[in-house]
Amino acid sequence: MDVLETIPDFGLGWLDGAGPAADVVLSTRVRLARNLQGRPYVSRAGREDREAVLAAVARVVRRDSLPREAMFRSMEQVGSRARRILLERRLVSQELLGGSRGPPAGAALAVSSVDPVSVMVNEEDHLRMQCLVSGLRFERAWELVDELDDEIGERLPLAYHHEFGYLTACPTNAGTGLRASALVHLPGLALTGSLKGTLRGIVECGLTFRGLHGEGSGVVGNFVQVSNQTTLGKSEADLLDHLGRLVETLIRKERRAREILVRDAATVTEDKVWRAYGILMHARTLSFEELVNLLSGVRLGVSLRLLPGPSAYTLNKLMIFSQTAHLAQAAGRDLSTPERDEHRAAYVRRALESEGTSSSGA
Repeated sequence: MDVLETIPDFGLGWLDGAGPAADVVLSTRVRLARNLQGRPYVSRAGREDREAVLAAVARVVRRDSLPREAMFRSMEQVGSRARRILLERRLVSQELLGGSRGPPAGAALAVSSVDPVSVMVNEEDHLRMQCLVSGLRFERAWELVDELDDEIGERLPLAYHHEFGYLTACPTNAGTGLRASALVHLPGLALTGSLKGTLRGIVECGLTFRGLHGEGSGVVGNFVQVSNQTTLGKSEADLLDHLGRLVETLIRKERRAREILVRDAATVTEDKVWRAYGILMHARTLSFEELVNLLSGVRLGVSLRLLPGPSAYTLNKLMIFSQTAHLAQAAGRDLSTPERDEHRAAYVRRALESEGTSSSGA
């Protein structure tokens, strides 16, 4: 049975938009990198070594159901479209999926239908454990992934050095092995001309930022992923506290910028919001980048109460289900670029119409 037929909504718990500060922070993610003792890193491992790591992890997951009610699949058992859907849901990385020849031997995923946690096996490190939750909830995401780390660490010998901490394939991940990030929406800062300076300030504070699709991607639709840059020499609590305080500062700056827009440019802002909504309601073709930019305007309008809807769940779902593999899954076949843009526009229209959002201003 296909992975998507087994758990069709896995990895989508954050879409509800129910977390704190969800008007600015779409999601929070905490990820831990771990390696097994006595096994070469993935980049130097042969097929036999990678399969041995996979077998060891599989025994733990299947025996103890880690994570709870987990689905565990080798990437070689998952169809190419389903693998792309996993990628679009941010449950796997491109490294785990491999290149044109398909996923490397030993690559696998364990994902829970109960908790928002998942484990990649034989990505850059032997284990990449992560938790993805709605809104600004670093503590909750850390609590869940730390619990999973403890349970797996009790059953598998992890590579650890008394001075350097957890040993990882990339030196910048050594120590805690922790990478945390928040996906934030910053249209107010962008429209008031403050976004570039704010992002420079993030870097000066020792953090880093990426676009919607992670490392190497540009900022589209004013969506930015903010994360820690190093893990060595600091505790998990220190890293999360530093990042959390900076994201809280971003939230305050963004909300203040939105207030300025309403005060000083109300008509222009309202026009931008309704134009974005109108295009989404009536467009017959939409590229993904165009969609994300328009959703930014609609999301801003909802937060400022310039639009009566759509809901946060619908806005978040549109960003996921309008991607290439999700559209192909819905169509039951791969789509050409023109077909994809048509299907995307039709999907968006149906989703917005189903909410019955008013098509005229207040």
